Amino acid sequence: MELLVVEEVDRQIQSLPLKIARYITPSEVVAYALNRLPPLYATSKRGWQRQLHRGRTEFYQKIATAVRQGIIAVQRDPLRANDALSFAEDNNNGSGIALQELRQLLQRDDLSWDNLSDIVEQALLNTLRGKVTWRRSSLAHNGEHANVDWERYRI
Repeated sequence: MELLVVEEVDRQIQSLPLKIARYITPSEVVAYALNRLPPLYATSKRGWQRQLHRGRTEFYQKIATAVRQGIIAVQRDPLRANDALSFAEDNNNGSGIALQELRQLLQRDDLSWDNLSDIVEQALLNTLRGKVTWRRSSLAHNGEHANVDWERYRI
């Protein structure tokens, strides 16, 4: 459903006069419309194709109407400030703290959610080869530094 709604939002916004279109935030229209339409879930490629076809045929009119209503509902008033929802990394949330701890553990200041799997994979491969490229600052539960006999855990 998301793909179909995004396509319809783009189509309808492009058909609007520029003076009106510039006061519309497409993501707000998408969210508005999706909240008024049924979800179309799939677990396979064939199921996804079937649901996409169903959405384009059976739900086309409902999608167009929901998007049209969304455009009307979310037109920005240029005199009213609207704070958009932000998903930027925030060290006050759990995921930001976890990422910072991983940066320290892996000793990689360039670590981000985008490159996390590559960096962890490289650290694991290096460890497997006997080259430990990461260090836990506090291994013991009591907060004292502990020496780990890596040979004992060698595969």
